Amino acid sequence: MRTLPRTFHGVAVVVGALLASAACTSPDADGAAPEAAAPRTVRPVAGCGDTSWTDPSDLSPTRAPARCRTGAPAPVPLPKRRKLTIATGTLSAEYVAPLEVALDKGEFEREGLDVELKVLPTPEALPLLAKGEVDALWAAPEAAVMNGVRGGFDIRWVAGNFSPDPSSKSGLWVRLKDGETAADVSMAGRRLGTMIGKGSVIAYPMEKALKSHGGDLSHIQYQQLGSADVLTALQNGGVDSAWLLDPVWRKVDGDPSYAFLGGQPMGEPLGGLLYGPNLLADDIDAGVALLRAYIRTVNTYFSGDYKKDAAFVTYLAKLLKTDRRILESTPALRMDWEIRAGTTDRLQAAYEAQGVAEDEPLPESRTVNRSLYEEAVGHTP
Repeated sequence: MRTLPRTFHGVAVVVGALLASAACTSPDADGAAPEAAAPRTVRPVAGCGDTSWTDPSDLSPTRAPARCRTGAPAPVPLPKRRKLTIATGTLSAEYVAPLEVALDKGEFEREGLDVELKVLPTPEALPLLAKGEVDALWAAPEAAVMNGVRGGFDIRWVAGNFSPDPSSKSGLWVRLKDGETAADVSMAGRRLGTMIGKGSVIAYPMEKALKSHGGDLSHIQYQQLGSADVLTALQNGGVDSAWLLDPVWRKVDGDPSYAFLGGQPMGEPLGGLLYGPNLLADDIDAGVALLRAYIRTVNTYFSGDYKKDAAFVTYLAKLLKTDRRILESTPALRMDWEIRAGTTDRLQAAYEAQGVAEDEPLPESRTVNRSLYEEAVGHTP
């Protein structure tokens, strides 16, 4: 087994906590995946037809995300109310909005669910998810998740969150040298400022952008910075490049001193809902109900360009506790509950390139479970 370099202390701590817990909670001593649950009956769902599912192998950047009609799939209340806790790293980011709207509009309650959104950093939430002390995690299949699953945890990525609008420039930006243009930028040896350290899902899109400009993940000099410091460091020369998130990239967009090299792939969510044993095995009905409420919220409130609705933007800004002008400064996210084929393979390849992966890559059967959202919309293979 490879050992993690000292510079990856954050990832190593998370993985260590996960694997220590796994010794007590893993269903299989050899770390193998638990036996699959018995097949469930999937019935057609009113309002969810051919457009409610897309082939996971469709990686087209112009793919239209799956959609049901407004208000679909209809609630199917559980016979007994169930209390669920969803951990999330923040409640102010736009990508969390579907969960907050679902809670505020009573969509979870209509399913017989009492949902609590609990702010917890992913390193703290992962062991709790694996042990069943929280039910779901709104995050991403990062390196720590992959290494925890490899250690025996029953954790799966069960639903996507969003992909960017084609006009978005959230991603890798570089400060151009004298006489340099975006077309001839070489990233080899440059310093990269990022608020998200190694082992994050941005490693995958970052790797694509770097390869197009003479660099790779193993030869970039990383400098982890606070969210308020990334742009400042790029502007004052502290770093040569930076991964700029919404809406920070607006500060350099249009400035000829900077160039945008690439961001998250179009049409491919890189995060969303992760389930642990509670909803994957102990109470699958509740797991499907939670996804049904989430999907219904997307279909009802986030089906298209939701920022064209001024009243909804005002409502959303208040719910997220953010300035409406900031919310309006970036294009709407393309909310997307589906998971593309091979995404976790590509993520793991990037983690390997960064040196934060352990052992051989996990097959998708160990990292992804699409069956619950498929059941929610009535899709059968």
